[in-house]
Parts: sequence; C-alpha cells; structure tokens
Amino acid sequence: MRARLLLADDHSLILEGFRRVIEPKYDVLGMVTDGRALVEAALRLRPDLIILDITMPLLNGINAAREIKNGLPEMKLLFVTMHASPIYLQAALDVGATGYVLKSSAREEILTAIEKVLKGELFVTPSVCPKSLEEGADPARVATSLRLSPREREILQLVAEGNSTKEVAHVLNISQKTVAFHKDNIKRKLGLGTTAELTKYALDEGLV
Repeated sequence: MRARLLLADDHSLILEGFRRVIEPKYDVLGMVTDGRALVEAALRLRPDLIILDITMPLLNGINAAREIKNGLPEMKLLFVTMHASPIYLQAALDVGATGYVLKSSAREEILTAIEKVLKGELFVTPSVCPKSLEEGADPARVATSLRLSPREREILQLVAEGNSTKEVAHVLNISQKTVAFHKDNIKRKLGLGTTAELTKYALDEGLV
C-alpha cells in the first residue's frame, strides 16, 4: 500500500515540482500554500507524512507543525526549506520533525528523505551544520524570536505580513485589545519600538 503525503509550500511551482517527483512512488493527498490551510488539511486528511516549508503565510511551518503534533502526535514531518541555519533545524526537531532538507538539494535528496522518515529514521541534509551559521541569520536574534510564545509568533507573522490590529484579531478570533497586549509584549522581548521595526525584524530573520 502506497504511503499518503500532504505537501505545503507557499510557491505553487515548487509544489508542482515536488508532486512530479513524488507521485511515481507515493500518493499525494493534497497541496496547500499557507500554514493555516496545512493544519486544517492535516487534521482532516491524516496523511502518513507531511512535507512542509518553514516560511509560509498566515502561520509559519514551525507553528503549524506544533499545532498538527498537538492533534496528531504520531504525524511524520519532513521540512524542505531554504533555511540552512542549525537554529531552524533545532526548531524543526523540537516540534517533532525527523526530516530536514534544503531546497537547494531537494531534487537529489527528497525521495531518500521521505523513505527514511516513513521508516521512523532521521534525515538531515549533510551540509546543515554549525558552520552554516555564518551564512544565516544572527543566532542570538533567531533564538530570541523562537522564545516568543506560539501566540506571539502568530501575531508577529501576521503583523509583518501587513495585517492591521483589527485584521489580526479577526484571523485569530481574539479581541483587538488582546492583539495590542501581545504586540507590546513582543516589542519588549525583542527590544523594538514600532510596528515597522517588528516588520523589518521578521523579514530580516526569515520569519515571514
């Protein structure tokens, strides 16, 4: 019986490329382009494995993975991402992923990674090592952002995507007062003063 996979990436061309490589061996149940759609599809379709990116709109892959694992603790997760920093790798492993492939080597590695993750084994692109910290974001800043609460990370992402306080409140089904409270906490934790600085921070660190 063929394994059933769900794919998530905010670039439809990348999704189509993955599908063409994967479908000869596995069944692709669906393809989604944002983190919230991924959580909904995962809980509804219950695939054997999810391939997902870190940087996605509405809800990033780390937070989406955390929500999925809360509902489906046994779900197998394989991240395929541009982020070479070990800090992002650690964040992926912390939410329960057992696969981490860089997009630059995905064409060569993705089938091997899928096979290993489905078997319960770990697969990480060999080049993701501490040396790559020099190429990625400042580790202290990324680590700080990862210490934000899940709700704070959601709000930071939505604010950085250009949503107003009212729009953020609507998406998360909370009050505007609660959004403002969380925004103040985020600014304090990150040492930032304005919404523009929050947006620049999120963009600089690849959180959006």
